[in-house]
Amino acid sequence: MKTAAIIQARMGSTRLPGKILKDLMGKTVLQHVIERVQQAKNIDEIIIATTTLAQDDVVADEALKCGANYFRGSENDVLARYYGAAKENNVDIVVRITSDCPLIDPFVTDEIIRYFKQDNMYDIVTNAGSDLSKRTFPRGLDTEVFSFQSLERAYQQADKDYQHEHVTPYIYENSSRIYYYRNSVDYSMFRLTLDTEEDFILIKEIYRHLYRGQHDFYLKDIVSLFKEYPDLIKINAHIEQKKL
Repeated sequence: MKTAAIIQARMGSTRLPGKILKDLMGKTVLQHVIERVQQAKNIDEIIIATTTLAQDDVVADEALKCGANYFRGSENDVLARYYGAAKENNVDIVVRITSDCPLIDPFVTDEIIRYFKQDNMYDIVTNAGSDLSKRTFPRGLDTEVFSFQSLERAYQQADKDYQHEHVTPYIYENSSRIYYYRNSVDYSMFRLTLDTEEDFILIKEIYRHLYRGQHDFYLKDIVSLFKEYPDLIKINAHIEQKKL
């Protein structure tokens, strides 16, 4: 059973164009994402799912440079892009991560994968998902795990535009076998994703305090940093998450 992290990435962000190749402590944001995901022990391969647009040639090049594979597909039909990436690479279990998560926690990701594999009774196991009342992890640690069969069913049966513009809406809307992986403490108030300039300012501050050339800091360390420097939280606290 091949388990692959498929990371969607493109240069054309609407809020912060080119964010995934921004410099963060001497490396690109995408390189940091890949290096952190590479620490997950339950992932066999990392595939960067980018577009066929010329502007995303640099994304494919960066993926190879960082030791990841890549797949190129539709810019707007992200569901088709994921399906193509999984099918071409013979993936059995898909771990969905986005490229705007340079603080992704591989230990959390590993636990979600482990839970999906051990129970074998859910269509999707997630710490994100459509039910915001069940979110306990910060945005930026989002991990969704589902089978290739669930992805294929969504690809074949989804008939609404938004179900193709995003990867998992069809699964959430058409399955009762959803498990929300929850943390013992609710940290959902923290925003660790990269979508705006304010997000980038916060992430740079976190890296300035905790990054010393290797990825050895995780959620608990970031929470401790926030306790020591509570003003950091205010940097992007006013940012609203984009709606589907």
